[in-house]
Amino acid sequence: MRYRTLARTAVGAIGLGAMPLSIEHRPDEKRAVATVHAALDAGVTLIDTADSYHWHAGEAGHNELLVARALARYGGDTSHVLVATKGGRGRPGDGSWTVSATPARLKKAAEASARRLGVDAIGLYQLHKPDPAVPWAESVGALRELLDAGTIRTAGVSNVTTDQILQAHQILGDGLVSVQNRYSLAVRDSEPELRLSERLGLAFLPWSPLGGISRSSLDGPSGHASVGTAFHRLAAERGVSPQRIALAWLLARSPAVIPIPGASRPASIADSAGAADLTLNARELRGLEASPPNRAAP
Repeated sequence: MRYRTLARTAVGAIGLGAMPLSIEHRPDEKRAVATVHAALDAGVTLIDTADSYHWHAGEAGHNELLVARALARYGGDTSHVLVATKGGRGRPGDGSWTVSATPARLKKAAEASARRLGVDAIGLYQLHKPDPAVPWAESVGALRELLDAGTIRTAGVSNVTTDQILQAHQILGDGLVSVQNRYSLAVRDSEPELRLSERLGLAFLPWSPLGGISRSSLDGPSGHASVGTAFHRLAAERGVSPQRIALAWLLARSPAVIPIPGASRPASIADSAGAADLTLNARELRGLEASPPNRAAP
């Protein structure tokens, strides 16, 4: 697998979004662990999780614990694997998502995440979403305190605007290494945030990177994916999946991009990982850009 830079560290150009392994319609643990192992076998070295990735009330940290168990059971070396987790959101168990990013909560959440992951310091800790009830500088300031305390090694921000990135960069300096926003062939609202990340030397981790090709885990069972797009046609020509074309397109958007496609089956992440070694030529990229897919149905 080709590599890209995150926090001055080389990671596989395709990561694993572990959320589908713990939320609604999740697989059993055997298949979930096999999915993580398939990712590692394919050269994935970045795993994205969060304390709020769970289904029922009272199981906060389900995904973090699952990832930790999967890594512990892997037969090979995992010392080079970067586990990125997030704090600042919650799930009361009724299918909804809450936001709570007070400094006290973030610091407590990070300490709990470190315990669940079984690490002395979290490799990458991300503020999951700005809390409208808390000044942004105060939430980011908690990340600064976590960095200074050694609880986390690097910090990231998610679901943010360009102004919020700039303010976080001012507060965190070199401690800020990543931005995680929704971005895909169907949803490109975060183009300004991607370009700013590129200029600042930050990794850009698009969540739901297969929007428009595959249904996001957040869309629910009624979600639909696009069919018959230029991406599907090129996939047929290349003899690969449309998902792999979509991820290769994302990698071509910027050297800052490291997609983190979700997966709940070993075959899914193995296929996605193949995008790291798929290079689209200029003609193919022009063809894809000339026929942008429609936004996936809500």
